[in-house]
This record gives sequence, structure tokens and C-alpha cells, in this order.
Amino acid sequence: MSKLKALREQQNLTQEELSEKSGVSVRTIQRIEAGRDPKGHTLRALGKSLGIPDQELLNKHAEIKGEAQSAPVDYNRVKLINLAALPFTVFPPANILVPLVLMFALKQKNLITKQIISVQIMWTIFAPIVFMIGIFLKLGNQFTLVLIILLVLTNVFIVLRNAAEIDRRQTLYYKLNFRLL
Repeated sequence: MSKLKALREQQNLTQEELSEKSGVSVRTIQRIEAGRDPKGHTLRALGKSLGIPDQELLNKHAEIKGEAQSAPVDYNRVKLINLAALPFTVFPPANILVPLVLMFALKQKNLITKQIISVQIMWTIFAPIVFMIGIFLKLGNQFTLVLIILLVLTNVFIVLRNAAEIDRRQTLYYKLNFRLL
């Protein structure tokens, strides 16, 4: 039985009632209950109408691109993995390596932790590019210092905002539409 069907039946809703409540067509609900994972707007609308985190609707043990989800998600450990990047925002390779090591050590190899590390990888690629552009513009030493501070604060903000979202909704606020891991 699909997660959506189990949750819908727990709340004593028919497919038609859930369709009206969420704004998602009955046919789409039928497809999801037949095994298709909801995405984007559909995932958010169904999660909101059922009063559950979006990720709960996804089949956590389904194979995703040939890779099975191996461990149940412990959101406290996921938050720890996310926050592990904070002390290393000034040394970009470590803001990837420390969460990566923790992901394996805490046995939290799941989509959320992979997404956390993917975001850090993208920031680590993006930050030096922005920094180099700032240097090539030759706007002075003060501008360069402000740019470095802004780049570090941007990563701190991303990590803290994601930690808050993990607490609230068991999902990430800043995530990529693709995975690097």
C-alpha cells in the first residue's frame, strides 16, 4: 500500500475529498497511490492538505536511480550533519568533508544529508568564482574584505536556515533541484 493511500485512509478521506482539499486531480492521486512519487507542487499541496511534512509522502525505501535508501532518517542527526559545516565556512573543503564523514559515521546516508552536502559543494564552487570576479573588478581592498565577509555570512545563513527548517518541517529550505552525490 502506498504512503499516500495509508495517510488518506487514516484521515478517512476519499480520493475525491483529498482532490478537493488539495487541488490535485483525482487521476494524479490515483497515479501516486499506484506507486509514482509526487513532485513539486503536487508534493507540497498534498503534504499541506494532509498536515504532514512533504517528505513523508515519498516512499523512503524506494529505489531512486538504482540506489536504495538504507537508513531511516534521524532528524536530530541530520541537523547535526548540517550544522557541522558552520565552523568550517572559512575553510571551504572542510565544510564538505566534515558533513560527509558525519553522514557515514552517523549512518545517515539519505536524500536530505546528500542534499545538504550538495548545497555545500555548490557554495564551495560558487564562492571562489564570486571572489575572483570581485578581485578582477579592482574595487579596492575594502570591497574585497566586505565580499569575503558576505560570502561567509551567506553560507552561515544557508546552514542556519536549513537547520531551522529541519526542526520545523523535516526538510531543507535551501536545496538543489538535482543531486551531486
